[in-house]
Amino acid sequence: MSNRLPILYTFRRCPYAMRARMAINIAGISVEQIEVSLKNKPQGLLNCSPKATVPVVVLPDGDVIEQSRDIMVWALQKSDPGNWLFSEDRLKYQQMMQLVDKCDLEFKPLLDRYKYFDRHPEFSQEDYRHRAEIFLKELETTLAKQGFLTGEHIRFADVAIFPFIRQFAAVDGEWFKHSSYKNVHRWLNVCINTEVFQKIMEKHGG
Repeated sequence: MSNRLPILYTFRRCPYAMRARMAINIAGISVEQIEVSLKNKPQGLLNCSPKATVPVVVLPDGDVIEQSRDIMVWALQKSDPGNWLFSEDRLKYQQMMQLVDKCDLEFKPLLDRYKYFDRHPEFSQEDYRHRAEIFLKELETTLAKQGFLTGEHIRFADVAIFPFIRQFAAVDGEWFKHSSYKNVHRWLNVCINTEVFQKIMEKHGG
């Protein structure tokens, strides 16, 4: 049993799965990666995680990790060559997690409404974008002072957040290209062009 690999259920284009795959990759952890068809989810995924949303990691002992951030922390606690978790600085770690909370709990719901505004007719697409821009403005202010969200090196917060900014940018590419968020634009391009992101976005099964 001990030589079995953890199983990673993933979906290539899901931002949550992207950040989990990046952490697993940078930690050098080998996994059995299963690409999930969202229209025909495998029974193995349904059995271990009734919510059936990716990513999910099933460990060889049967333990299940169902949240992308928990998967990231699990991987990086095994190996964190870039000190993405600020292991020696608890305050930095907490501040970083608060920023990721803001992305996940405040920005992501607005991103979904901006992208699928026709499903949320209470407000216009432009209004949803304006609301989401509050978070972009915060990132822009930070990135005007430093290369990445928590300093001069890519770390947990960058990897946890940029897949969602990438998704936001793709909703109206021309608008984003000509927007005033020049530092966010620069940072996003750097993150997208990292070797680890290019690697985890390669077609893999399914």
